[in-house]
Amino acid sequence: MENQNPKKGALRWLRRETIGNLVLIAILFGLVGRWDWWNGWALSAVYLLWSLGTIIFILPVNPQMLAERARPQKGYKNWDFMMVSIMGLLIFATYIVACLDVRFGWATPFPLWAQITGLVVAVLGYDVILMWSMVSNAYFTAIVRIQTDRQHTVATGGPYRFVRHPGYVGTILCYLATPFLLGSPWALIPAVLAVGILVARTGREDKTLQAELLGYKEYTQQTRYRLVPGVW
Repeated sequence: MENQNPKKGALRWLRRETIGNLVLIAILFGLVGRWDWWNGWALSAVYLLWSLGTIIFILPVNPQMLAERARPQKGYKNWDFMMVSIMGLLIFATYIVACLDVRFGWATPFPLWAQITGLVVAVLGYDVILMWSMVSNAYFTAIVRIQTDRQHTVATGGPYRFVRHPGYVGTILCYLATPFLLGSPWALIPAVLAVGILVARTGREDKTLQAELLGYKEYTQQTRYRLVPGVW
């Protein structure tokens, strides 16, 4: 199992991330049909910075987390695997729609200020909030799993002092910012659908953690909101 060989699993994660970033670049610029598209490079940089941050801040101290993220481990929730798969398809569709929109001019692109704002929000969401959440939670995995084999405990520090699922806050910001960054109004459709799935996933994951993770129900009394303080 990867839990017994975290370094091997972490290297598998690193290979997967490297290939994934290269595939993203190929998709973006292949569909747009040119290399001089700063928006595509900017989005690629957002994901590359996240990968680099993970290598710097997580790989040296918690390779087990990356091993967990490399592939689903024993005990993962099937419903969550399905929801993550659907979100992945919707985000992939966001890239495709945005690139084709830019190439063929389906809609009037967002103004430059909105594109730059999209970049700033994407960096804030993915490279700051999501990374901070991962550094603060040693059990931050891609698929919901109660990690009893790793003495799973509740994360309460860092951004978890403010909301119970800060990593999803960062991801939602990045999902919503991507169409603006790429300049495509049409890409908002799959991006918003992906956010809807992620919000639903948050609710179900929270119920699972309350039922199965020791100490989580008490944590909900301390940190009352799932995603948005004062709202939900």
